[in-house]
Parts: sequence; C-alpha cells; structure tokens
Amino acid sequence: MTKLTDAFKNKKAFIPFIAANDPDFEGTVNNVVALAKGGADIVEIGIPFSDPIADGPVIQAADIRALKADPDLPMDTIFDIVKAIRQQTDVPLVFLTYLNIVFQYGYEAFTARCEELGIYGLVIPDMPLEERGELEPAAKKHNVDLIPLVTPVSGDRIEKIAKAATGFIYVVSSLGVTGERSEFANDLSELVTRIRKVTDVPTAIGFGIHTPEQATEMAQIADGAIVGSACVNIVAEYGKQAPTKLLDYTKQMKKAVNAHPVR
Repeated sequence: MTKLTDAFKNKKAFIPFIAANDPDFEGTVNNVVALAKGGADIVEIGIPFSDPIADGPVIQAADIRALKADPDLPMDTIFDIVKAIRQQTDVPLVFLTYLNIVFQYGYEAFTARCEELGIYGLVIPDMPLEERGELEPAAKKHNVDLIPLVTPVSGDRIEKIAKAATGFIYVVSSLGVTGERSEFANDLSELVTRIRKVTDVPTAIGFGIHTPEQATEMAQIADGAIVGSACVNIVAEYGKQAPTKLLDYTKQMKKAVNAHPVR
C-alpha cells in the first residue's frame, strides 16, 4: 500500500490536473488548495515542457502561459510552489512530466525532493515500461510511484505493465492527445478487467473527461477519474478568480464519481 493507493481506499477517486505556474506561482498554490478543499483525492500538477507529446491544445496553451510568466521557470521554482502548497494542504500530489526534465535535474535529486515535499508519484508519458530502469531505483528509494499509462492499443503489454505498477494505473480513455471529448473507446471496461486480473493496484481513467455524467460513467468502470483540460480551461477563463470555480467544479465531479460504490 502506497500513499497513492491509499487515496482510493473505500472510495472512488477524483484526480484533477492543473499546470504549474499557470497563471503564476501564487495562482497555482491557490488553485491546488481549492481543488483539495473541493474534495480532490489526488491532484496532478503538470510541469511545463516545450514538447509535450501527450498534451492537446488546451494544456499546451497552459504550458505557454506558464512559461510566458517565467520564461526560465527552473524546476526549483516548481518545487517551491509545492512547498507553498504544503503549508496549506496535505492532499496527495503527483507530477505529470517528461523524462528529460527529471534527467536534467538528476534522478536521485529529483525523487529526493519529491519525497521531501510529498510528491508521491510521477506520470511520464514518454517513458515506456521498458525504459524506466534508470529512474526506477531512485524512485523506489524515495517512495515515489512511477505511474504507468495503459492505452486501448497496449495490446499484449497490458498485463506486463499492470504487474509492475504501483500507486495507480492511468488508463487512457482514447487514442490521441489530451482534450475534452464526447466519446471514448468502446473497450474500456474490458481493458480495466484485464488489468484487474493481474493486480489490485487501482485504475483511474483520464483523457477527455469533463462532465459529471462522464465522471460517473468512468467511475463505474474504474476506481477513479482524471480530469485535466476542463480544469485548465477554468484557469484560463477565470484567472485570479479560478479557485472559487475550481472548488465548485471539484465538488460536482467528486459527487459524480461517488455515485458508484467501490468494488
């Protein structure tokens, strides 16, 4: 049982996402605290990156805003944002990042800071299972889960990925990049069933979910729902007033995922 797995205990999890430094340092802190107050079980913080291959236009725009606010945006500033968040909430946090960011900072140093600040997991879209060997020892040493992504086209790798998972498994709802959707892959239930045959690690479905109805549907299939672009759109639209909107939205989505009992 890890800190992230424990966040799913006896409940379905709602996991919202925002980009670090969007709109700025203080705004990020206020937004994460609002998500926590609204009932988020885990908050995913995206580290802005120049080539975010898994992210659609909404999150790419957030990265651009974040880097415009601070063109250099050192990783230490993002860790300082987390440090400020930790003064107000102990909600479990994970980073969504790309491997080059972790590599440049240093695997040992990066995961050590994560452990110090309560970053319990890393979602790294450009790090397949077969290439996590360099990072994995440092992550294990510092109790940081490497959260794998399983997609509708993972095929015969699904069981292998699931068996190695800790924390939770990020189930990608659709092909392509992030962004709000009205339709999802037809075989998500089968995909989650295959995962559950080989592991008790919780599953959370992401990519495209943005309405309470969709959150309810995904929580019926999996152990939780991940929402990114919808939260980022709120930040883009409301700016400094975003925390109030994020809190209300989180309350709605948390209620939606709780519409189904835990398995």
